[in-house]
Amino acid sequence: MSYEIGISTLKLQPCERLARTEYCDHYPLVRQVTGMDPLKSPQAWRLFNDAWNLDFIWNTYEGMNNWGKGGRGRITDMGHAEFMEGGIDRRNTVTCPFNTVDEVLAFNAVEEYGLDDLNELTADYESHYQSGQSTYLNQVYTGGHYNTLVSGAIQAFGWDMFLAAAADRSRFDRVLEGIFQVTLHSVRAWARTSAPVFIQHDDMVWSSGAFMRPDFYRQSIFPRYKTLWQILHNAGKIVLFCSDGNFTQFIDDIAWAGADGFIFEPMTDIDYIVQKYGKSKVVMGSKVDCRTLTFGSQADIKQEIDDTLRIAKDCPGFVFAVGNHLPANIPVANALFYQDYLSSTWQR
Repeated sequence: MSYEIGISTLKLQPCERLARTEYCDHYPLVRQVTGMDPLKSPQAWRLFNDAWNLDFIWNTYEGMNNWGKGGRGRITDMGHAEFMEGGIDRRNTVTCPFNTVDEVLAFNAVEEYGLDDLNELTADYESHYQSGQSTYLNQVYTGGHYNTLVSGAIQAFGWDMFLAAAADRSRFDRVLEGIFQVTLHSVRAWARTSAPVFIQHDDMVWSSGAFMRPDFYRQSIFPRYKTLWQILHNAGKIVLFCSDGNFTQFIDDIAWAGADGFIFEPMTDIDYIVQKYGKSKVVMGSKVDCRTLTFGSQADIKQEIDDTLRIAKDCPGFVFAVGNHLPANIPVANALFYQDYLSSTWQR
C-alpha cells in the first residue's frame, strides 16, 4: 500500500519502488483520471491520489495560530496571478497597512497576533491531522507550518515593505524574532500531536537564489530553524524543509540546522543533494520541470524522468515529484504520458 511505501521511504527504509507525490492544481487532469469534477466533489482528489499511486500529501496548517485571523497581516494583500483553471485564483487587490519602513521595523508579531492557548492549539492541530489522515488513508499526511520566518514577513508586510525593511539588518532581526516566536509556539503545539512528519515551509529565496546577504541567513535564519527542529526531533518527528526557488547555496546550512530532508523545485541542484545527502536524507523532487511537461515533447519528458531515475534509485529516501507543480496548462496527454512512463520505470 502507498502509505507503507511513503512512511518507509521517509524513514529511509528499503521499498520495492520509488515513493511519489505531486502538487497538482490541474483540474482537467483530475477529471480525466477520475471522471469527477474536483470543484464539485472533494472525493475526486482522493481518487486521483490513489490512481496515480501517490504516497505523500504535502500539508501545512497553522489553524488558530494563523496570520489571517487578525492584525495587520490580514489586511496585507499582494494580489495573485493566474495559476488555476480559468484564472479562478486571480486577485487584483493590492493593499498594505504599513506606510513606512519604521512601522515595519516596530512590528512585533506576538503583540500583533497573540499566542493561543497551547493545549487548545495542540487539540486543533491534532484534529486537523486526524481528519486529513483519515481522508487520505493511502498517503502519509503531514503536519507543518507555512509562514515560518521569511514567508511570515512576506505575509505580514508584502514584498516591497519587507525588502525595504530588511535592509536595516539589526532592526529587522528583531522583527524576525517576533515572527519566530509565533512559529515556535506553533511548532511546540505540533510537536505534541501524533503527526509523524512535519513540513517547515519558508520561501526564503528567489529562482535566482538568495535575495539577502548570505551571512544574514546564517546569522538570523538558520540558527532559528535549528531551534525549531530540535523541538520536533525531541518529539520523534521527521522534519522536511520546503522552499520555492533556488536554495542550492544553502543546502549544507539547512542540513546543519537539522532538516531530515529537502523539498525543492527544479532550480535547486538535485545532483548536489543526491551526491552529498542521498543516503542520509529525504530527497523530494526530480529533474522533471512543469515547463517541459507544458511545452516539451514526450521525448523531452522521458529524458527528464530517465535523468532523475539514474540518480534516484540508490537513494532510500527519494520521493519523486514535479517540484514546481502540475498547473492546469499542461496538456493532459503529456501529463498522462508522464504518469504512464514513470510508473513503468520506478521499480528499484
